[in-house]
Amino acid sequence: MSAPERIPSRSVTALELLTKGELTVKGRVREASNAVLFCTVAYDGEEAHCVYKPVAGERPLWDFPDGTLAQREVAAYEISEATGWGLVPPTALRDGPYGEGMVQLWIEADPSADGLLALVDTDEPGDGWKAVGLADVGEGRTALLVHADDPRLRRLAVLDAVINNGDRKGGHLLPTADGRLYAIDHGVTFNVEDKLRTLLWGWAGEPLTADTREVLGALATALSDGSCLADRLAKLLTAAEVTAVRSRVAALLADGHHPEPSGTWPAIPWPPV
Repeated sequence: MSAPERIPSRSVTALELLTKGELTVKGRVREASNAVLFCTVAYDGEEAHCVYKPVAGERPLWDFPDGTLAQREVAAYEISEATGWGLVPPTALRDGPYGEGMVQLWIEADPSADGLLALVDTDEPGDGWKAVGLADVGEGRTALLVHADDPRLRRLAVLDAVINNGDRKGGHLLPTADGRLYAIDHGVTFNVEDKLRTLLWGWAGEPLTADTREVLGALATALSDGSCLADRLAKLLTAAEVTAVRSRVAALLADGHHPEPSGTWPAIPWPPV
């Protein structure tokens, strides 16, 4: 799939385009487990590519009985924007050709970008890398799974801890030609129980950076009762889920370290990519 011919100008924001634009379905992402439609969206002379995930195409999850994947995707965008890190592409909830669903600006990953994940045949990750753990590579062999010691990934690891991401895979990481990093697929998030599963465990147990603590402090304030962010999340998540977000932010601030695997839930998603 090619990049869009045009992207939103300063006169039309990405969210305006996504929420007000005319959606035209161009195809379907076949490898996705739920319905994921590739579309164009056009409004006021602007056009872009986007992903549309209709609620009608979602498969029910026994451990996420409340809400929808689409709502949680939008909630993840709201939290990302509140941190100021901009890690989740512009995302909105709207009606579409197949009913209500999530629409998200299409991000074209840069194929020439440096790798963020790797398997190495050594016991140590090496300079510039953080170890995740041993991975079975077949024929009785194992290799060390590592990810880049990258500040963008480190911020994403914190965001995933806040939203309780149960499915952070390598294929969800989209580095772009301008040096940005975006993360996608946030439907399995915000559970009130600890379900953090990720490939970004390299900083587990390490102190949070001063910048991260400052951002989390601001996020805690933004999540207070009656705030604009809290009101928006209340339309997307249950009251218990919003309370759990506040609790996770408070716990991160109190502990001051990146979380470690709980031991009660698989720490790494499968398949990892």
